[in-house]
Amino acid sequence: MAKKELILLALNPAPILDLMERTLRAGGFEVAIAYDRSGLDKSVQEAIPILMIIGEKFAGQDGLSIAGELLIRFPTLPIILYADQDMTGLAKSALKKGLSGYLYPPLKMQDIVDEVQKSLARARHLGDWLRHEVRRTTSSLVEKAEISETERGKLEAIIANIQDGVIVMDDHQKILFVNRSIREIFGLDGQELAGKALADVIPNADLKAMMVRSSEGPLKYHEINFDDGRVFNAQYTPIPKIGAAVTMQDISYLKELDRLKSDFIHTVSHDLRSPLTSILGYTELIERTGPLNQNQTEFLHRLQGSIQHITALVNDLLDLGRLEAGFDTRREVVQLANILKYSLDMFDSQIRKKGIKLVNTIGPDLIPIRANPIRIRQMMDNLIGNAIKYTPDEGLVNVNMFMQDNQIILKVQDTGPGIPTEEHVHVFEKFYRATNAPEGVEGSGLGLAIVKSIVDSHQGRVWVESNMGKGSSFIVILPTQE
Repeated sequence: MAKKELILLALNPAPILDLMERTLRAGGFEVAIAYDRSGLDKSVQEAIPILMIIGEKFAGQDGLSIAGELLIRFPTLPIILYADQDMTGLAKSALKKGLSGYLYPPLKMQDIVDEVQKSLARARHLGDWLRHEVRRTTSSLVEKAEISETERGKLEAIIANIQDGVIVMDDHQKILFVNRSIREIFGLDGQELAGKALADVIPNADLKAMMVRSSEGPLKYHEINFDDGRVFNAQYTPIPKIGAAVTMQDISYLKELDRLKSDFIHTVSHDLRSPLTSILGYTELIERTGPLNQNQTEFLHRLQGSIQHITALVNDLLDLGRLEAGFDTRREVVQLANILKYSLDMFDSQIRKKGIKLVNTIGPDLIPIRANPIRIRQMMDNLIGNAIKYTPDEGLVNVNMFMQDNQIILKVQDTGPGIPTEEHVHVFEKFYRATNAPEGVEGSGLGLAIVKSIVDSHQGRVWVESNMGKGSSFIVILPTQE
């Protein structure tokens, strides 16, 4: 025989208590009666009733307050309030506190049965919903936990097997994790490292120096050198609430490549420029040995011009090689306005010879920037020299420099033949010359390539704007902060 469901009555002794007990028992329920607060608490906790009916006043206390306290502890327990009389305010208060029903005299048995059934139906509906939500939430959490664990496993596998070395440490520089690459780099195979101080496990001087520097301020990169010639680029990254991570990349091959580039440039510089200088010197001595006829003089001047052209080409190639190899890392605070004035002064004689009108405007608010003054001067010389070279006699060259949006803008404008639109994308390529370049205007095709390399090395931008038959404008933008 199935156990009967229990309903708890918390009512003062009165005819109504007897009526409710008889009605509920007739309806097939088990009934328990609490006569005081302690008995009520015990019955709710131990007997686990499916429903409770409490009087407006119970054992000298406010029944509504008692019901509110019980619902905090047992939020799914349906409670019906029995009031001595029908009061709208009391009914509203009961519903606000979360009670499931409200009874008041005159009371019939059917009223009691109806209210109990409605309250139980609401409770069952709420219980079903809660159980569904618990199952759904639990299932979701389990799924998320499984996904999280899977993703964590993937991440750990990736970090463990990547070629870059990874060290994760806490705020006290004690090791939390190192991957396989770090063990190989420092020869730590077979050692238990977790929880040990980084400085004790890896006594590398460069690594220690990096850790000291990282504590003093932001640190982008640091080189770690080994006695066997290996060189690693190390990056220190703080991790909130964990500590920090150090990643290391092997750059030994890049260092070797830089060395080879340096050796090549040195060799070219010595083996090409030196003979050319000697040849040019001998041609000058020829003129001093005695008088030359007209043909001899002409041939000698042509030879000297060719040697000077080849020398300039070699110098441009060497400059471009140094720039592309990243050797020109010199930076100092410079005033671009002063460099521009020096560059313009150098072309003064050429400007006067061609009768060119020069318009030069320098903004008053230019601020100093960190740059390589030699390369900046070279960039300006190439742009202004090109503008003068391609501008016809009596033409106009306009040079402007000004500040805009924390950037310095240099604009060099000529009134030359212009550059075909389809060729704009090629003008900064090595050895490229516009198809409409005037005859007799010499050039190696490297000047603008050098300009772009210099601008790129200063994190700037350069481009050309041109109209056929009207001229070209070269615009350079340099940031005020690298």
